[in-house]
Amino acid sequence: MSQDLVFYTNPMSRARVARWMLEEVNQPYRTHVLSFGLGMRDADYLAINPMGKVPALVHGDTVITEVSAICTYLADAFPQAGLAPAVTSRERGAYYRWLFFIAGPFDAACTNHVLGFEVGDDAKKAITAGYGTLDRVLNTLENELRWRDYLVGEQFTAADLLAGAYLGYEMAVGTIEKRPVFERYCANLMERPAAIKARQIDDDLAAHAV
Repeated sequence: MSQDLVFYTNPMSRARVARWMLEEVNQPYRTHVLSFGLGMRDADYLAINPMGKVPALVHGDTVITEVSAICTYLADAFPQAGLAPAVTSRERGAYYRWLFFIAGPFDAACTNHVLGFEVGDDAKKAITAGYGTLDRVLNTLENELRWRDYLVGEQFTAADLLAGAYLGYEMAVGTIEKRPVFERYCANLMERPAAIKARQIDDDLAAHAV
């Protein structure tokens, strides 16, 4: 497979998370910045991602969309970066758990909260929603991080990248409260060189966007 990586993004989107992951794996990649609306609805791009949204990553003949999938793929495609436990490791289960916890319950609970859908004390709604309640989601994550720097083992993984990026954003915009455990966790992750570089790239793109 060709090692060429082609990244489709917009600096004002969740693609910023995928950018951070690309910087973590430290492989060369080409960037295509797409505008919302016409840019993402262009026929050539729709052939890559029919959803008409970013991010998308093309690696040779492989197309990956969805932030969590891109992060998971890159961690496995470039194992030398050390961003995922070995497939045979006992920590692989926990790694999958937290990757999909952020992509599933956490993201859904936060989105529904922003949209005004509150489960509250309605047990039927909690079952239907799948994640229970926003508080249950946050408490689960907080309890896991209370005495730890990372979600899996003793080192940073793609699961931490997703969790840190999503937690940081949701606290910044006020979707969730700034719990001390979350602030400590995110502050540590955001000081990683790859996180700083990715932020600088996207902030610069956003500042010069038309």
